[in-house]
Amino acid sequence: MKTSARNELKGTISEIKKGQINSEIVLNIGGGTVLKAVITNDSVDDMQLSVGESIYAIIKAPFVMVSKENPGKISTRNVIETKVLEVKNGIVNGELKLAMGDQTLTAVITEDAVEDLGFNVGDKVYALIKANFIILAK
Repeated sequence: MKTSARNELKGTISEIKKGQINSEIVLNIGGGTVLKAVITNDSVDDMQLSVGESIYAIIKAPFVMVSKENPGKISTRNVIETKVLEVKNGIVNGELKLAMGDQTLTAVITEDAVEDLGFNVGDKVYALIKANFIILAK
């Protein structure tokens, strides 16, 4: 599988919460880190997803928001404590490589945000990812 998304995170399904139209898929990606993805029930059935199965979470780097502080109560289902591994500065956008569980997560944010928030290697930061922004693949 090849995609243009910067983040292809391998994990194991630990729970499937089925609703009337959508399901929440809880994915353990290692190191005690879990991701929650929301996909349609049709997709769950078409992919024949089951607990214990290994799959990939695909996330475009611009879909990853980053905060230096834990945002507390927020509607985003995925608020994950990470550590900055690398900061790449650009003219319009900057790129952060974040340690997330046993894997690396890439976030692309505006260069203004990189400068305003003063991200440095080693900083503890929080990655915020909406569950609907995660695509699952086998």
